[in-house]
Amino acid sequence: QRVPAEDQRQTTREIYRNLTDWLLTNTDTVTEDRYVSLGMRRAQQGVPFSELFWAVCATREYFWEYTERETLLDEPADFWGGIRLLHSLDRFFDRALYFVIVGYQTAGQSELRSAAAVSTNTQ
Repeated sequence: QRVPAEDQRQTTREIYRNLTDWLLTNTDTVTEDRYVSLGMRRAQQGVPFSELFWAVCATREYFWEYTERETLLDEPADFWGGIRLLHSLDRFFDRALYFVIVGYQTAGQSELRSAAAVSTNTQ
């Protein structure tokens, strides 16, 4: 409720776009920069951490369900390629979740430092 609906839709589209980049490059920088800033933004918007965590998990779950529905494996080679793909998908979402948490914590620590500075200056 604290995040506008259009922002939620945009974030979901960006996650899937980042997922495509991840599958093509397999580099952490694709996820790190984007998801640290996402975590910080959600913390600043006052989104409870549990809801942020659940949103990433729900996005992963939705993608898994879509993949299960749409993927038809005909041959063993397809199976092993599919396993590698699914492993990469899991790695992407694990890293995205980790960096969202880092961003969320960073925002929280920044707020604590700011509050402490204000408190020190007013005394």
